[in-house]
Amino acid sequence: MASPVQAASASAAPAPSAGAEAAAPAAPGRMRWAILALLFASTVLNYVDRQTLSILAPMVQKDLGMDDIGYAQVVQFFLIAYTIAYLLAGWLTDRLGTRLALALFVGWWSLANMATGLVRSAGALGGARAMLGLGEAGNYTAGPKAISEHFPPQERGFAFGTYTAGAMVGATIAPPLIGWLALTQGWRAAFVVTGALGFVWLAAWLAIYPRGKVGPTVTAEPTLWRAILRERPLWGFALSRMLADPVWYFYLFWFPKYLSDERGLNLATIAATAWIVYLAADLGSIGGGVFSGRLIRRGIDPARSRLIGLAVAAVLAPVGMAISTGPAIPLTFAIAAAVAFAHLVFQINLSTLVVDLYPTRVVATVFGIVAAGSGLGGIFSTQLVGRLAQSGHYDQVFLLMGMLHPLAALVAWLSLRSQPRSALRSPDQAD
Repeated sequence: MASPVQAASASAAPAPSAGAEAAAPAAPGRMRWAILALLFASTVLNYVDRQTLSILAPMVQKDLGMDDIGYAQVVQFFLIAYTIAYLLAGWLTDRLGTRLALALFVGWWSLANMATGLVRSAGALGGARAMLGLGEAGNYTAGPKAISEHFPPQERGFAFGTYTAGAMVGATIAPPLIGWLALTQGWRAAFVVTGALGFVWLAAWLAIYPRGKVGPTVTAEPTLWRAILRERPLWGFALSRMLADPVWYFYLFWFPKYLSDERGLNLATIAATAWIVYLAADLGSIGGGVFSGRLIRRGIDPARSRLIGLAVAAVLAPVGMAISTGPAIPLTFAIAAAVAFAHLVFQINLSTLVVDLYPTRVVATVFGIVAAGSGLGGIFSTQLVGRLAQSGHYDQVFLLMGMLHPLAALVAWLSLRSQPRSALRSPDQAD
């Protein structure tokens, strides 16, 4: 039986030939760094818009008469739409191209976030957040495709880490920004203002991103869905995301509520301190990509480098179980920061592994299917977390979350053990 490295290498590094997809972007230049900066900015906005509700949850719940189960249902609406959208967004990105697809996604979710500020009922809130989810998923199919088009393998980890760090920057600046807007202008204005920022980004994206085909030559023959769905590692990676990502959803959607409900912190205090957790996630995002990139430069092949990153994260993440004992607030934040750091190391390396293994022409479709596992994990976990939170059993939630990363890392490793040659590549094709 082939090792994970041998199997992945057989899939990821066939011999190139004339007319095949290029092994790396053709003549990468400075433009790729401007594109990376815009991807970073779109991800900042993505998480500011997403995080707005979790930060303002106590105010919104009070105004709309919602309990924690109702709040969990609203989060579920978002996650269900988000998961479904991944399957369509990946195909749409490969079909429309990165430039047009991401412009469509950002415009859609920005309007949805602005609409959230107009709702008058819990049902309308759920509908607005579902519309947000339909747009936000596209950011994470267009981004990998852009990275695959513009960055060679040794730079992809760093590019993925930088682009994904936008999520944590968004989550870091969201508490003080949204808290200030809500306390000075009202919670409704916070949604409208943060949503409107997306249209500023949209103008810059359309002005800067090159028109037409970029990166490797795209083959004329489309890849059939049945060929994609036969890829064994794809399902393993999706399952790995389904297991690991509920941890991040918990710290994103529920940790501010935990600090308020169980630890007695007010909105101003949470807004002033919660950024520490998301700053640690930033460090994990960039650091996780740099770490595996350096392993590649030392001669370790890309697949093994990413797996080592997953293993490091799986060892660190269970420290979050210690929060179940109710440690002092500073220590609680330190532990939560360590979990956020570990999760982003895990996510960056798993995501980059997908880009390493699959050709550019289908990478958004493949990534959409894998990322749908993330949404499924959120759907399955959110209702459980809501019920445990409603009954005051946050300690059980922290214990459960601490078990997930080791299991997810094992699944990712097993998915590569006997990986056959990818059916998505012709015998003479390289990417």
